[in-house]
Amino acid sequence: MKEYILVLDQGSSSSRTLAYDKKGNICFSSHVKVNIKYSGMANADYNATELLKSQLKSLDEALASLPQGSKILGLGIAAQRSTIILWDRNTGKPLYRALSWQDGRGAEILNGIKIPQEKIHEITGLYKTPYYSASKIAWCLDNYSNVRQAHKKSNLMISCVAGYILWHLSKGQISAIDATHAQRSLLFNIKNKKWHTPLLKVFKISEKILPKIMPTIADYGTIERKGFSIPVYVMVGDQQAALIGLGIKEKMAALNYGTGAFLLVNTGKKIVKVHGLLNSIGAVNGLNKNDTFYITESTVNAAGSALEWLRTNFNLFKDLSDIDKMCGESSNRIFVLPAIGGIGAPYWDYSTFTTFTGLNAKSNKNDIIRGFIEGICFMIADAAMLIEENGTKISSIIATGGLSQIDYLLQFQADITGSKIIRSRQNEGTAFGTAKMTADALNLHTAKWEANNTGKTFFPKINKAQRDKLIKSWRVFIQDSKRMSANLRSAEVLPHK
Repeated sequence: MKEYILVLDQGSSSSRTLAYDKKGNICFSSHVKVNIKYSGMANADYNATELLKSQLKSLDEALASLPQGSKILGLGIAAQRSTIILWDRNTGKPLYRALSWQDGRGAEILNGIKIPQEKIHEITGLYKTPYYSASKIAWCLDNYSNVRQAHKKSNLMISCVAGYILWHLSKGQISAIDATHAQRSLLFNIKNKKWHTPLLKVFKISEKILPKIMPTIADYGTIERKGFSIPVYVMVGDQQAALIGLGIKEKMAALNYGTGAFLLVNTGKKIVKVHGLLNSIGAVNGLNKNDTFYITESTVNAAGSALEWLRTNFNLFKDLSDIDKMCGESSNRIFVLPAIGGIGAPYWDYSTFTTFTGLNAKSNKNDIIRGFIEGICFMIADAAMLIEENGTKISSIIATGGLSQIDYLLQFQADITGSKIIRSRQNEGTAFGTAKMTADALNLHTAKWEANNTGKTFFPKINKAQRDKLIKSWRVFIQDSKRMSANLRSAEVLPHK
C-alpha cells in the first residue's frame, strides 16, 4: 500500500495540492489558478465561492492521481493568512467577496481607532493597518446589511481562508484555525494565544462568530473525501510554513519572495521587539506541550503582485524568465517605490502612491523593471538594517519563492544588505514545510528531509561606502514620495479611494 502526506497550499495566485512520500519527495501535485480583482484605490478581493472551488478541484485532482489502494497518512493546510471570508453557517454560502490581505478599504475605520500603535503591537505583535483582518470585518459589518443580519441572527461565520476550507471539507463540523492565522486578525493576544476581548469590543466583533483557536500541530479531526479518510494534523500560515520548510533555526533568516516579500528571523522562544517590524508566532506544537517559537517579520506588500501589475496593465514583459535579461540591459537606475497594496514594514503606510523618479529621455522598460526589482530589495534592506541595529547580525539569508529564481534580484539583495544570499533548491518552501510538520506529527523521521536544499550563493559585490550612498538616496526618495502623495491627496488632484 502506498502511503502519502497531503498538503493543501492556498496562495494569493493559486490553489495547490501536493502529495509527499515519507521521504519528503513530491509524488503528485495539482495546481489551479485563482484570480484576484483589484478595483478603486485600495480594493483587492476574490470570488469566495470560486476560491473554495479552486482548492477542492486541486484536491480532487491530486486524489484521483494516487495509485489505487493508497492511504493518506495525514493532511496539512497552509494558506494566505489575512484574507478573510464571511459566510452563513446554515448554508455555507459566502455573504460577500473574500477580502484579500492586500485589501485596504478598512483604513478609515482604523483611523477612528485611537489605541496607540505601540499598545496594539504590545498586545498582538502587529501594527494597526488594514492589512490585517479586524478592519476588514468591521467594514463588512458596517457596509452590508446581509452581513449584519446574519450577525444578528447568530448565523454569521468569519475565518481566514484555511478555516473556511477546513469547515467545508468537514461539512461544517470543524470550525478552527491555528494561532499563526488567528494572529493576523489583529484581535489575538500573542502572549496568551487567545482572542483579546478588549480589541473585540473596540472593533464590535463578537467572539461567537470567530473560529476556535488551536495549535499549529494538533489533531483537527478527520475528513472524508473521494473515498479517503484523511486525518488533519496541521494548519499553518504560508510564511511560517516556508520558514520551517527552509530549516531556519534560531537566529537564522529567510526571505520568501512571492506575491509579497517577507524577511523572517527565527527568534526561538523569545519575542524580540524591533521597532517597525512584526512579532509573529512561528508555530505552536499541540502534540508537545504547546511548544512555541517566534519570528521577527518584515513584509513588503507588493513583490510578485507589483511585477504582475506591470505585466498585465502595461505589457512590459511576457514572463518572469525575461526579468534577468531586462535588468541586465538596463543602463539607467531609477528609483521605484512599489506601493501597490500599501507600504509594509517598517513604514506601515497605506496612503503613499507607487512612485518613480529618475526617468529621462533615454529611460526604457528595462529601467522600470529594474527599478521595481531594486525597490523590493531596498525595502527588505530597510528591515534588515533595523534588525541588525537591534543586535542580531544577519550574515546570511536563505531565499525561496517564485521570484527567488531571478538572479538580478538576489544579487542586488546581497549588495544592498551586505549579506550572503543563498538560493534554496526547495522551490516549494511553504508546501514542504507543511508536509514536514505533518510528518513530525505522525512521528516520521524527517531529519534528512532538509539535506541538500541549498543552491547558488550570491555575495555582495559593492563596498560599504557604495551601499550607504544608495541607501541614503533611497531614504530621501521614500520621504519625497510620501510628501508628494500627501500633497496630491490634499489638493484632491487624485482620488482618495
